Amino acid sequence: MTPADPIQIKLLQLRRRLYRLLGFGVLLAAPALAPAQQPQALPTATLQVGMYKVVAQVAATPQQRQIGLMFRREMPMHEGMLFVFDAAAQQCFWMRNTLLPLSAAFLADDGAVVNIVDMQPQTDDSHCSARPVRFVLEMNQGWFAKRGIKPGTRFSGEVFGR
Repeated sequence: MTPADPIQIKLLQLRRRLYRLLGFGVLLAAPALAPAQQPQALPTATLQVGMYKVVAQVAATPQQRQIGLMFRREMPMHEGMLFVFDAAAQQCFWMRNTLLPLSAAFLADDGAVVNIVDMQPQTDDSHCSARPVRFVLEMNQGWFAKRGIKPGTRFSGEVFGR
């Protein structure tokens, strides 16, 4: 290319402008994306079911529930996340940005399992409670099945008032 080639000069100017615009857009988006890309650390509650103890991070606010277990690459066997809602309603979950296969137990106010669903990572499939609930416990996929936990099994813990 020679300095006298006006088409090449115009292309170079357009390319530089595009790079500046793209770079600026990435800079604007980066602060908003950065915190959400990290797994959240929340207060925990201890739950008991039979001889098994679960240490569950408690997601109680809309933002905490929305992020849930997103971006985690691993989770210890007896740990999970308990989603707590203000009122009983049909609760539905998906797995966007969630890297681990999970099982979700939908729990009644007294800690009784209503239903359990297995969920595949990074999908937008909807997984819902069979009836209105206030609590949902997510664990590594298969955790409930391996321990014989099924609908009607009751969890205990302070969050359930016992």
